Amino acid sequence: MVMEAIPFVLVGVLISGLIQIFVKESWIARIMPRNRVLSTLCGCGIGMLFPSCECGIVPVTKRLIGKGMPLHAGIAFMLTGPIINPIVLFSTYIAFGNDWGMTAIRAGLALAVAFAVSMTIALFVKEPPFRIPLPQHAAGLEHGAQLPAKRISTGRKLYDVVVHAIEEFFSVGKYLVLGAFIAACMQTFVPTSYLLHIGGNPITASLVMIALAFIISLCSEADAFIAASFRSTFSTGSLSAFLVFGPMIDIKNTLMLLAVFRAKFVIVLIGLITVFTLTGSLIVGRLFD
Repeated sequence: MVMEAIPFVLVGVLISGLIQIFVKESWIARIMPRNRVLSTLCGCGIGMLFPSCECGIVPVTKRLIGKGMPLHAGIAFMLTGPIINPIVLFSTYIAFGNDWGMTAIRAGLALAVAFAVSMTIALFVKEPPFRIPLPQHAAGLEHGAQLPAKRISTGRKLYDVVVHAIEEFFSVGKYLVLGAFIAACMQTFVPTSYLLHIGGNPITASLVMIALAFIISLCSEADAFIAASFRSTFSTGSLSAFLVFGPMIDIKNTLMLLAVFRAKFVIVLIGLITVFTLTGSLIVGRLFD
């Protein structure tokens, strides 16, 4: 899992470094709608532009929020980015025998869950619950303040990107390694046959697949191939729960989130994702099973 995840962590921290150095706060403030619904939809849409799995999405999200993106829009991006980007959708298409059906179900359910979670956060969480508060650049811009312009060479900026990426990589990497170790222990000592045995009805089947997605902690580029191997055992609804929940939250991702956000917020976020994913998978099961 570590070897599988590290390339995507590298992509994530490099994107984070590029955002930190090259993206101006005024750009984020200009393109992000003030309306909660529109900004949430915008956050979901931005996820299509970043081919990053959940292993590297947390530092990117942290940087975007620090640059002025609203918290709920950042969460929408974080939840959809690992699922609706072209690489993951194409891997899902291949895994399910060149069938666009499950690909569309995965993308649609991911967008629905991310939108519901983000709108709930928009209503009840007013300030970004970072463990270490970030500078509020965007707040100053909203009141007409102007950041001092500095001339920095392109070479210096690229150097700063690399330095930032290295620092972010070691900050996130230790949680990745710990999370992968815990996930490997659970895969070794919790028999998969036991989980399959209790998945006898739609609700418990979806709960089992949600738990399995959390435990296995696969990268979203590879999880569709695991889900496809369960087609003869689990329904379309429960498979969709696996394909949506895992990229949104798993063991290593949870530890990365705990490094950035307060524990109470992470617990609430996991609860919301679980409830909306379970509900959505039951609806999918009614429609397609």
